[in-house]
Amino acid sequence: MLPEGFEREIAPVLAPRLAELVRRAALALPGPLEEIRVREGRPLQLVYPGGDAFIAPDGRLTPDPDRAERASRDDLQRTFQLMARGSVYAWEEEVRGGFLTLEGGHRVGLCGRAVTEGGRIRTLKPVASLNIRIAREVPGAADALLPQLVRGGRFLSTLLISPPQAGKTTMLRDLVRQLSTGVPRLRLPGLKVGLVDERSEVAGCYLGVPQRDVGPRTDVLDGCPKAEGLMLVIRSLSPQVVAADEVGRPEDAQALMEALHAGVAVLATAHGSCLADVRRRPAMAELLRAGAFERAVLLGRSRGPGTVEAVTDLTREGAA
Repeated sequence: MLPEGFEREIAPVLAPRLAELVRRAALALPGPLEEIRVREGRPLQLVYPGGDAFIAPDGRLTPDPDRAERASRDDLQRTFQLMARGSVYAWEEEVRGGFLTLEGGHRVGLCGRAVTEGGRIRTLKPVASLNIRIAREVPGAADALLPQLVRGGRFLSTLLISPPQAGKTTMLRDLVRQLSTGVPRLRLPGLKVGLVDERSEVAGCYLGVPQRDVGPRTDVLDGCPKAEGLMLVIRSLSPQVVAADEVGRPEDAQALMEALHAGVAVLATAHGSCLADVRRRPAMAELLRAGAFERAVLLGRSRGPGTVEAVTDLTREGAA
């Protein structure tokens, strides 16, 4: 099925030929469209929860990549120019990071030939692969989880642990929204939240403005490295909660410790299939030993993305 906002936000930045093919094929998908994969000279692919399919030349779905329509160089370059609004140079920082964010918060992963300078990626040229990930809010995704993260009207610093594609960013977004709005049934007042959205995945900012609902009391620092951004929001925005996606580097850990020393609650996510995975990473192990988090939440896909598989009380079991 076509996602809400397709005609307004996605179709205008696809080469017209691709937009029509995706429009026809997506209507026949057995589930909501999650990703549109466009690779130069290779089959057009659509991804939905639990599976994928290719697009045949007539716009029908096919499981056989050999029978699928292939994206041309012109398809890729025209689409990329539309996404960059005709000025790739204006998006140089984003391209260097391997992504663009579209109106509506949809995220486009980029791949191609890396042009390096001093051992670091300067740009991608040409871009030969696009992964358009459809932004989708799930208001209420955290309804069942939030009561386990609040005690006496206070939010407990929480680490969300999740393997890829298990809903951690969706859960993080809804937690930020609810913390910012307030939850009367839990005696939780609306809190000032400082969200450091390094890769524009949580708030889906477009030209600096959040496209996703992250609550009325949330300040978003978009496109800034987490460690530097966390320090900035702590020092200048007086947050009661700081939030960040995919922490794990030593500098991230140091910034989160600064938040704790300032009396600020922390909400963060980390990749992993279990708490033991996270503890094997030195920087995260140090955070856990220092008591940075009071709750650890393991997400999975056993009942679909965003399934809460386990909640661990780290104040009881100890973080060692």
